[in-house]
Amino acid sequence: MSARSLLLAALACGSAAAPAQTFLIRDATVHTAAAAGVLGHTDILVRDGRIAALGPHLSAPGATVIEAGGRPVTPGLFGGIGHMGMAEIGQEPSVADYAVKLGQMRPEFDISLAFDPDSTALGVNRTRGVTFVQLAPSAEHGRPGESGSIVSGQGALARLDGTLAGERALFVETGGGATALAGGSRAAQFMLLDQAITEVKRPQLLLANDTRLLTPAGRSALAAYLNGGGRIVFDANRAADIRRVIALARREHLHAVVRGGAEAWRVAAELAAAAIPVVLDPYTDLPDTFDSVGATLENAARLQRAGVQIAFSFDAPDPHSMFKLRQGAGIAVAHGLPHEAALAALTCNPAQIFGVADRNGSIERGRPADLVLWSGDPLEVTSLADEVFIQGVRQSMRSRQTELRDRYLPKVLSHTAR
Repeated sequence: MSARSLLLAALACGSAAAPAQTFLIRDATVHTAAAAGVLGHTDILVRDGRIAALGPHLSAPGATVIEAGGRPVTPGLFGGIGHMGMAEIGQEPSVADYAVKLGQMRPEFDISLAFDPDSTALGVNRTRGVTFVQLAPSAEHGRPGESGSIVSGQGALARLDGTLAGERALFVETGGGATALAGGSRAAQFMLLDQAITEVKRPQLLLANDTRLLTPAGRSALAAYLNGGGRIVFDANRAADIRRVIALARREHLHAVVRGGAEAWRVAAELAAAAIPVVLDPYTDLPDTFDSVGATLENAARLQRAGVQIAFSFDAPDPHSMFKLRQGAGIAVAHGLPHEAALAALTCNPAQIFGVADRNGSIERGRPADLVLWSGDPLEVTSLADEVFIQGVRQSMRSRQTELRDRYLPKVLSHTAR
C-alpha cells in the first residue's frame, strides 16, 4: 500500500475506536429528509452507531435516554464546499494548504492529504449542528483572473468527527477567475479543457510534438473522473458558462455539478433536463462581477420549482463560519423556497450529490445515526444545537469558542458589575 493510501486510511479510521452506545431520543419532531417526511412525537433508538428503530413509545432498557420534549431532530447539516481543516488563520499563508500555485492543470492535486482532524474549526461548526463538509482546492490568488489552473484538483468529503469519507470530487474553474492559464480568454478555458480531455480520452489525435497540458499522474487522475463517472464540480455563475458546462457534460457523459450558479435560474429548465445539480450560495443577491449580473435571492426557489436538485454552500467560505449556511437557508425560505426543501438542501441533497447518501443526510432505520437535536426551528438563527451525533457517536458540545467564553466571560461580567 502506498504512503498516500496509508495516510488516507488512517484519517478515515480516526474515530473508529469511539465506543458504540445505545441512546433513545424520546418524543421528538423528526425531520427525516426522506420519504417519511416529518414525524411528530417520535422516538429514535440508536444502537451500535445506527438507527435501530423509529416510532412512538419505543422501549430500550439500559439505553441512555434524551428527552426531546417535542424539539426538532434533523440529519446532521452540510457545511458546504470549502477548506475545513485546511486553514486556521486566513492571513497566515503557511497554513493555506488548500491552494496550489503551480499555474498549470493538476487534477492529481488532492488537498485531503493536508486535512487536519484537530483543526479548531471542526469543533466550532460541529457544536452548531454541522456534521459533514466537502473539501475543495482553490487555485486562484489575488484578484480574479490573475491566476488559476482551470482544473484545480480534488477534495474528499470530511466529517466533523475528524474522519474522511472515501468519495472524492474533482474541481474545475470556469468564468473570470481562471483566465490566467487561458491567456486572459474565457473561450480559451474551454479550449484548454477540451485539450486536456483529448489527452486522456483521445490521445491518438495528438501529434508527437504537441505540448501536453497534463502530467502522466494528472492524466491518470482525470481519467478516473472521465471514465468512471466521478463527480466533477464546475465553478460557473454566468448563464452562458453554465450552458457550456451542460453541453460538455452531455458530450462527454460527465457526472457534473455546478457550483456557484448565480444565474442558474436563467437556465433552470436545461439544468433539470440534464439532471445537473447546483450548489449555490443562498446569500448571493447583488452582483459582484459581470459573471453574476442576474443574481437574485430567489435563485434557490426558482431552481427547486424547475426540478433542479440544489444544495447550499458559500462562495467565499470561512472555515470557522460554515454553520451560518442554515441562516442562508432561512433567507431562501423567506424568498419562496419551501421549508423542507431548504432543509433538504442542507442534508439529503448534498449527501446525494457527493455520494454519501447511505451514511449522511437522512434519518432512516438502518442508517448511521447522523443527528442533531435542536432547541427550536433549525432555520431560525435563535435556535441552537443541543445534541449532535456523528455516525452514531454522541459528540462533545465543547469547542475552542466555548472554552474562551467560559474563561473570559466571568471576568468581563465581574469587571462590568464594579
